[in-house]
Amino acid sequence: MSNEERLIPDTRHLLLTGKPGCGKTTVIRRVVDVRSDAGGFYTGEVREGGKRTGFSITALDGRSGILAGIDIESSVHLGRYGVNVIDIDEIAASSVEAAVSSNAVGIVVIDEIASMEMASERFRRAVLMALASGKSVLGTIQARSHPFLDGIKSRPGVSVIEVNAGNREDFPALITEWLDHPPKTTS
Repeated sequence: MSNEERLIPDTRHLLLTGKPGCGKTTVIRRVVDVRSDAGGFYTGEVREGGKRTGFSITALDGRSGILAGIDIESSVHLGRYGVNVIDIDEIAASSVEAAVSSNAVGIVVIDEIASMEMASERFRRAVLMALASGKSVLGTIQARSHPFLDGIKSRPGVSVIEVNAGNREDFPALITEWLDHPPKTTS
């Protein structure tokens, strides 16, 4: 099948981007919920009384924690949220490290590579390790420009695709097809 027919490029790593709330994490979860060969983590919103109060981290092995919250005391703040670097290290980064080292994992899930997660040096190292591992990475990446983000987006073997309300329903099936028929390149 050609790239034009598949709509997903022949690439080793696929990163989704788009505006907050466009459905990136939903696409990732729909794909990994039906696969047994995925490891890594995804993020979500924490809501109280209908208002967002923070963000959660859930590892595919079941561990969970808080990425950031309005009540988190931290030396790192983004907007009104204190960033929980400990949980980023112990859940997000460690789940990526474990996925890379596990023979049972073929797909490393990283949702998301963005400002809050980048507060952790261990997380940044884990992302680079995953991209160099030879395993496919399926993740989300913040759209904004930043030296670390730009470096990832421009790596050989990495394709970035924008998710929006008009295309998000198509992506789970397209990504599953991509994962089931990996590229023949080793980038």
